[in-house]
Amino acid sequence: MSALKDRLRTDLTASIKSRDEIRSSTLRMVLTAITNAEVAGKEHRELTDDDILGVLTSESKKRREAATAFDDGDRPAMADKERAEAAVIAGYLPEQLSADEVVAIVSAAVEQAGAAGAGMKAMGKVMGLVQPQVKGRADGGAVAAEVRRQLG
Repeated sequence: MSALKDRLRTDLTASIKSRDEIRSSTLRMVLTAITNAEVAGKEHRELTDDDILGVLTSESKKRREAATAFDDGDRPAMADKERAEAAVIAGYLPEQLSADEVVAIVSAAVEQAGAAGAGMKAMGKVMGLVQPQVKGRADGGAVAAEVRRQLG
């Protein structure tokens, strides 16, 4: 079993014992999402820590989007609950990159790909170089926006 999944299960037990409702319900949802990812497809497989980080990133993004939707729908209590869940999940994700770090990584990738001045045709090549460096540590939409900005 992966170390991250073990840690999630241990933390779930601790949060149940300490009666921390937000944390325990969030960890239950995350572990369910991990189990669903493991059984998706034709055969059951054990997820690696990297795969689990992908699931956590996805779950975190869902919480951010839901909080925004609840804010737009004038339901602040639900938005606050979603933000609290996102904060719990963020504790298991790697440290997020700052905007300056993303700019530097994208600049290096544009230079490495020789894409300066190539325009949007080079976006796929640059994103292919950038994605492995920022996976799980930066929002994909923000990274894509920065690549677009630098390419043209």
